[in-house]
Amino acid sequence: MLDLLVMLGKGAVAGFVIAAPVGPVGVLCVQRTLERGSLSGLVGGLGAALADTAYGCIAAFGLSLIANWLQQHELAFRLVGGVFLLFMAWRMLKAVDGSRAATLPEHEGLANIFFTTMILTATNPITIVAFLGIFAFLGIGAIGVDKTLAWPLVFGVFLGSSLWWLSLAGLAARFRDRLRGGGMLRINRGSGLLLLCFGLYGIGSVLWIWSR
Repeated sequence: MLDLLVMLGKGAVAGFVIAAPVGPVGVLCVQRTLERGSLSGLVGGLGAALADTAYGCIAAFGLSLIANWLQQHELAFRLVGGVFLLFMAWRMLKAVDGSRAATLPEHEGLANIFFTTMILTATNPITIVAFLGIFAFLGIGAIGVDKTLAWPLVFGVFLGSSLWWLSLAGLAARFRDRLRGGGMLRINRGSGLLLLCFGLYGIGSVLWIWSR
């Protein structure tokens, strides 16, 4: 029982550390929270947590064939992710009036928000490598652990990642009521510009590697 709890705790630490770095998914989660409320931000975060958990599962159960295939096609995934980011940036930057978006119901488009962040997170297969490094740092060992301990490890990853997104959405929600007038419009434009930069960087890095 103690081993299961320890593995659960290590998985939670790994999930939290993987999710915490600020990137395009974090920007999108904050923007959705400010635009539509904490529920939208949390649902988006859960989509990202599910994708993180899937990669954690691949590392924990030693599915090396899948891991190798994903890493071999990393550039293709990165290119798809970059294009997707440009699409999301375009949607944000074309907003004319942020007040309309702010009045939408919080439950509006939750499924779309969930799958958007899940797909965006899933286009970064290098996450598997990150999990392997964190697992090794935590003393879990090389890819693949005993199946009895793998399940609490994976569940812990989901809990840790979800905790980060819950915290981020809650923090962003505290500032939502302070947005008045053109505040939401500025948030949309600022978020769109950040996603545009992330997308251009992703596509540019792929094209640079392919041109070598």
